[in-house]
Formats: sequence, structure tokens, C-alpha cells
Amino acid sequence: MTHPFRLGTPLSDSAVRVMLLGSGELGKEVAIELQRLGAEVVAVDRYANAPAMQVAHRSHVIPMTDPQVLNGLIMAEAPHIIVPEIEAIATDALAFIEEAGLAKVVPTARATQLTMNREGIRRLAAEELGLPTSPYAFAGSAEELAAGAQKVGFPCFVKPVMSSSGKGQSYVESADQIEAAWNYAEESGRVAGGQVIVEGRIDFDFEITLLTVRSRGADGETVTSFCAPIGHRQVKGDYVESWQPQAMSEAALASAQDIAAKVTAALGGWGVFGVELFVKGDQVWFSEVSPRPHDTGLVTLGSQAQSEFALHARAILGLPVDVTQREPAASAVIYGGMEAAGIAFEGVAEALAVPTAELRLFGKPESYERRRMGVAIARGRDTDEARARASEAAKKVRPVKA
Repeated sequence: MTHPFRLGTPLSDSAVRVMLLGSGELGKEVAIELQRLGAEVVAVDRYANAPAMQVAHRSHVIPMTDPQVLNGLIMAEAPHIIVPEIEAIATDALAFIEEAGLAKVVPTARATQLTMNREGIRRLAAEELGLPTSPYAFAGSAEELAAGAQKVGFPCFVKPVMSSSGKGQSYVESADQIEAAWNYAEESGRVAGGQVIVEGRIDFDFEITLLTVRSRGADGETVTSFCAPIGHRQVKGDYVESWQPQAMSEAALASAQDIAAKVTAALGGWGVFGVELFVKGDQVWFSEVSPRPHDTGLVTLGSQAQSEFALHARAILGLPVDVTQREPAASAVIYGGMEAAGIAFEGVAEALAVPTAELRLFGKPESYERRRMGVAIARGRDTDEARARASEAAKKVRPVKA
């Protein structure tokens, strides 16, 4: 039985120190929620002035895939809790830290290791837990990819086993596209010479993110809670809008919750898990899981009594959580639209004049054409109205060169 952390005062001997490994827009919201509860936050990333660094008590720029550098920083900062926010981390170093009892890794070091690449989590879900997934094969060369594509059938999807937000993903309709898909995956994956997964296409009606929260219950035992399902639309593997709730049958929802409960229990620990699922009628397939808040879950900043970030902060500190949804809401992405540093934003007042609209401008130091620089969130009587409002607000925000 694990007890809650005794919360103290930041920058003092009583502080609960939390280290974020990865300091993007999701980490920024987690940092804010942790600070509201009196935690001392140390933000770490591979580049300077990342969003969470702008609100943390301290920050560090290091190559997080270097185990010696990462281990040295952890030893120097001596955090009580380590919160991985991205996949590209030297997970073996985290396993050592956890095994030595030097810090709590969220949700666990094993979960971080399994989910940092698609092979680990797919084999866990399909081969160990027996969960329904798309047909798949792994490949370490263009030749193996061609064989794997023939096995799962065309059309298929090719993804680096270590990537995120759609990077390196291809939709392959015929054998003559295999070489290009392999080269693109190699260029875009987090490691050179890495493997890819080739997945057969599932004929689904929609896909959802089921935010699943493992937290300390009143009796001290772990309890699992589910947020209302989140629908989302993707372009080239990257989400462009999301909404909550996504309408689905009672049977499909029960199946989705069963799958999510099984995979998160296998990963263990406390915190928010973003479980991605395909749905067709009453049938549900497991796709992926992130052991942390999910980008599609930004909608919860408007829809829920406690956002996914508040839920994550509470859960990892051993505090009570509430997954109640307040009202339908939606989010729409604001892209940079250009390559430039230190951009500015016009149209903010017009965007915030849209009924119920809120903005999160992330503060990323550099903009790229398809880099997510902000998000608009809006509520409505139903998800259709919320989506229309969020989209309208997002379109009014115009990134410009400073």
C-alpha cells in the first residue's frame, strides 16, 4: 500500500520535487497543475526555453537519450518523482533509478520502456494480453518491410517503432511504394537504423482516445477510472481536432474500457494513460497507449471538472481524482505555418470573442510549417457546436513573423 506524498513548500527542505523529462505543451500543463499543489518542478528537455521550462522552478537542457548524462542530472537534482513526458529517453537509466529506490518513475520504469517503442507495447497487447489489434509485422530493412506488407496486405501503414505525432508514417497502397516508405521512416524515426511496424488497415467507423486514470483509492488500493471517450481527426498521423464525448454504443464503450483496464494494469503505476482504440459498431481494437496525458486530451481543459493534466498531477501524488465531464467541448490545433523563431500571433482578440473559446499558445521558441504552436478550445450544447466554435477560434489566430 502506497501513501500520498506529504506536500510541502517549493524551494525548501519540505518540497516534493518532480522532474519532467520532456517539457512540451503537455508537460507545461502538468507543471502548472503540480505547482498548484505546491510541488517543486524541474523541467528537462533537449532544447532551451521549451514550454514547461517557462513555468518550472528550474530547467536543464541535456541529451535525454544519453544514460550517463541523464543519470548524473537525476543524482544532482534528487527528485522524488520522475515524470517522462516523451518517448526519447534513456529508459535503462530510469529502470536503475527506480530499482535503487532513488525516485518514483511515473507510472513505472517498465511502462516507460515498453511504450517508448511500438514493438514493446504491441507485443504486450497482442501476444501477452491477447487484445484485438490490427494485423502487423516488424521489419528491419526494406526487404523485410516488403515481406511484412505482403503478410498484412495492402493498403497498410508503415511507422517507425520509435516516433510520435505521425513522424515517419506512410500510407502504402502498393508494393512499389515500399522503398519510399522505408526511407521516410528511417529519416523521421528517433533512432537511425531502427525497426518499423507495418500494420494492416482496419475498416473502422472512428478512433478514440480513452483517458484511463490509475490512482490511489480511499482504501489505499489502486483504482481505475475512465474519462468520457474522446473522438479525434488526424491528418498524416497527427491530430488536428478532438472532441468529447464521442458517441458510441454501450457495448463498444464497455469493450473499450475492458481493453484499457487490461493494458494499463499490465503497465502498472499511477497516472493518466492515453489509450487509443479503433471502433466499428460494437467492435473495438487496441491501437496504442501513452503512459501520460495525450495531445487529443487537450480538450479536457474545457470539458472536464479536472483536466487530464490535473488528473495526472493528482494521481502521481496519491491524491483523489474526479473524471466527471462538465459539458461537451472540442479542441482545434493552431499550426505555425512557417519556419521562424520567436513568432507573434495576431487575431487573438477575435478568437477569444468566439463564444466559450479559450486559447493555449504554447510558447515554443521555434515555429515550423506543421508544428503545433497552440490550440483553441470551446464548449457547446453538443460536440457539433463545440467543434464549430473551436475551429472558428483556431482559424482566427494568425501566426506571423515578429
